[in-house]
Amino acid sequence: MAFEPVLTRGIGELDLTDLKVYRAQGGYQALEKALRELAPGDVVQMVTDSGLRGRGGAGFPAGKKWSFLPDDGRPRYLVCNADESEPGTFKDRLLIEHHPHQLIEGIVLAAYAVQAVQAFIYLRGEFLEGYRVLQRALAQARDAGYVGRNILGSGFDLEIVVHRGAGAYICGEETGLLSSLQGGRGEPRLKPPFPAVAGLYGMPTVVNNVETLSCVPHIVARGPEWFRSIGPETSPGPKIFSVSGHVVRPGNYELPMGVPLAELIFEHAGGLRPGRRVKAVLPGGGSSPALTADHLDVPLDFDSVAQAGSMLGSGAVMVLDDTTCIVKAAYVLARFFAAESCGQCTPCREGTSWVARILGRIEAGQGRPEDLEVLKSLPGQMAGRTICPFSDASVGFLSSTLIHFEDEYLAHIERGACQVREVRSA
Repeated sequence: MAFEPVLTRGIGELDLTDLKVYRAQGGYQALEKALRELAPGDVVQMVTDSGLRGRGGAGFPAGKKWSFLPDDGRPRYLVCNADESEPGTFKDRLLIEHHPHQLIEGIVLAAYAVQAVQAFIYLRGEFLEGYRVLQRALAQARDAGYVGRNILGSGFDLEIVVHRGAGAYICGEETGLLSSLQGGRGEPRLKPPFPAVAGLYGMPTVVNNVETLSCVPHIVARGPEWFRSIGPETSPGPKIFSVSGHVVRPGNYELPMGVPLAELIFEHAGGLRPGRRVKAVLPGGGSSPALTADHLDVPLDFDSVAQAGSMLGSGAVMVLDDTTCIVKAAYVLARFFAAESCGQCTPCREGTSWVARILGRIEAGQGRPEDLEVLKSLPGQMAGRTICPFSDASVGFLSSTLIHFEDEYLAHIERGACQVREVRSA
């Protein structure tokens, strides 16, 4: 049976930013159902039973995350992480700009489930159009009684505030986001305590990604069994994959979780340019270790990609063909991570800068033999030694290329030449 899009249905065909159009497609019926028929705990149980895993990167079960909130009488908050800044990821922007009411409905449902007193959307600062779309949609939802006081006469109150970030990659990390939302520097916090116990303003807080929250209305409307029927048992549901790089048709593709990598690249994204072959694929954006042409049969779900030696992350599939200089690709990403480190932890602050310098030297043909040994030692020096996973992520791609493409580094160091450039000019 052919897969029918769920989260992106109607995008490009209908103006789903308009409340009337969204309602005509069944919008807000799940919210009406929940407030009329379901207790908050019932919604939590539905999301738990659905097996929904966070679509922002870590893949943690959403219902389990909600259940961690302590029942101690303190006010609770819900924060939507819309600070999409992982290199290669652009799915949340699509949902924000073209399907805002789906997100708003998901936020209100999630807030009702955890009994949050207020919700925030932490929006990447560069998403100006998304900010305008969200503000218009929120005004429509508020006027219709879906947001604000006594929603649909249920007695449940919720206001949603859109907060624009300042363009810092580190604020995609949930505790860095919360620090920024409170008006401080975007610096991650030590865990524990986790946000579920001491989050925004020190209160119990749930932080969920845009795509994650957009799934909630469909789970409530159609049931957890329907959601579990899509994709593999351990990673069910639809998933939006952002495909970029050396493919004929880059873009967002909504498919069942677990779709084979080869199918995504060659059937949906149009394959590679004529005469080219797959050299490397980053399945989870710039933070993910590279897969090779030997991994094209890997199903794109959290567990399968992890078993293959990488991570699905946010589903940003970056395809590199055989014209790519791997050393230069690693250098470009290293410069990004060096610029985006918050500087709080020494291994990350110093490590990312030195990685960029060393790779820049190697890429320019001025590398030294000992540079390779230094780069190989980085996982033990930088990974698992900082407050947040940024340092680990910064060496993920690099470490994998040192395993799969060491010959390219050696060519740069020993001959001061790039193998790929030599092939191109031959």
